[in-house]
Amino acid sequence: MAKIVFGMNQSLDGYVDHQEFAPDPLLFHHWTEHVRGLAGSVYGRRMYEIMRYWDEDDPAWTPERRDFAVAWRKQPKWVVSRSLKSVGPNATLVEGDVEATIRGLKAQLVGEIAVSGPDLARSLTELGLIDEYRLYLHPVVLGGSKPFFAGSRPRLRLVTSDVIGRDTIRLTYVPA
Repeated sequence: MAKIVFGMNQSLDGYVDHQEFAPDPLLFHHWTEHVRGLAGSVYGRRMYEIMRYWDEDDPAWTPERRDFAVAWRKQPKWVVSRSLKSVGPNATLVEGDVEATIRGLKAQLVGEIAVSGPDLARSLTELGLIDEYRLYLHPVVLGGSKPFFAGSRPRLRLVTSDVIGRDTIRLTYVPA
């Protein structure tokens, strides 16, 4: 049975914004290895549209960025959206019963399935489907943007913490 994990980079004040801060080379490598090891990813529409950046090669990319793109392209993706009519390569559009789809993926797959997008994570949290939360804290204060927890905060229990890269702390929680 697969484990559903929601993890994202976030500021110290709890916001996610990919335009405001980026991972250092060690953390970027961590994310590449993380993506390589996934059974798949479930995306909300907005996060999927951001991540589509990796579908097309860019001649200016470093070898590390190319490695991430290759890993991202290989993994199966499920995109939860009411507005999209189609999705890109290696992706499946989920328009119907999200709960049944996620429960089915959990039952069929082995390993980790990443959840990407705070709004989608809120919905899956309310359904009791997220098994683990990983907060990658960066030493940045944004003062506003999209919050990591888009809805009510679930009761959580800390299971581990570690430093990744130069200045990022990963806090791993499970539902309490």
